[in-house]
This record gives sequence, structure tokens and C-alpha cells, in this order.
Amino acid sequence: MSKLTAIQQEIQIVLAQVDENLLLDAADLVKRKKRIFVVGEGRSGLMAKSFAMRLMHLGATVYVVGETITPSISNEDLLVAISGSGKTKSVIWTAETANKLGCSVLVLTTDPSSPLVEEATNTICIPASTKYRKATETKTIQPLGSLFDQCAHIVFDTICLNFAELNEIGFTQAFKRHSNME
Repeated sequence: MSKLTAIQQEIQIVLAQVDENLLLDAADLVKRKKRIFVVGEGRSGLMAKSFAMRLMHLGATVYVVGETITPSISNEDLLVAISGSGKTKSVIWTAETANKLGCSVLVLTTDPSSPLVEEATNTICIPASTKYRKATETKTIQPLGSLFDQCAHIVFDTICLNFAELNEIGFTQAFKRHSNME
């Protein structure tokens, strides 16, 4: 079997275990909130930024925590926090802060019993492998948390697709918001 085929099969195995109703609920939550803030570190952070970019294309007001133009968060907002292990301290701290301010917190992680989940109002569990390689995690040929990151990207894109449908936003509207400086 080729490596590409093996990776595709790993992704299919993981995504088959994700409850699609949670992705519909997440899209509805995004729609109902005034602003969306995303946070993550490393490659998970890149997946969060990718999600933020696509939400912007779809008309959401969205910010990346830690960027210089990110305003303060309020109880009308949503924080989307991603950490494969659910143990990334900066992500947990940000979720704790948002939670204390009365914000909704949507968490994407592999571990439903992680410290990050304790701060969540909504959780999407993606049962992929992390860099810690627990016996309960889906086996992978890929290094570190690659399988989680790939699956998180697809989960985020599915939430965006659901969000677009809820708001009746099509390709043309999204394309108008795409960067025109490239």
C-alpha cells in the first residue's frame, strides 16, 4: 500500500468516528455569536488560523488570539480552542480566561478527559493520534500529531460548509471576501 493510500485510510477511520451532529451544532454556535476567536499552538494553531480565514471569507467576524489586532473578548463571543492532547498550557489558560468572562468555548481535541475539555461549553472529540501515542489512540504511520491536524482541518472545513449553508453564502459571496492583493 502506498503512503498516500495509508494516510487517506487513517483519515477515514478517524473521521468516521466524529459525530457530524456536533459539527452542525458548532456551525450554529458560530452563527449565533457576535465574534469568533481562535487559539491553538504549533500545527494545531495553523489549523485554527485556517479556520479563521475561511470563516472570514464566509462573513464572520473572527480573530486569532495573540495577533496584534485582536480585541478583548466578551460574553457575546465564542472562543474556539484546539489542542490535540488537550494539555497545551497557553490554550488552556486562554480557555479558562474566556470561560471566566462568560464566553462560550468550543474545544477540538483527541482526549475527552483532558484539562482543556474542563473549560469547554462544547467539545468535538477527534480520536486521532497525538505526539504522545497513547494506546487508545488511532494508530498512524505519520509523525507526531499529523493525523489529528489533518482531521481537524477537515472538521473545521465541514463546520464552515455548514455555516455557509445556514447563512446561504455561496462561492461568489465568499470569493468577494477573498484577498485581492495577491
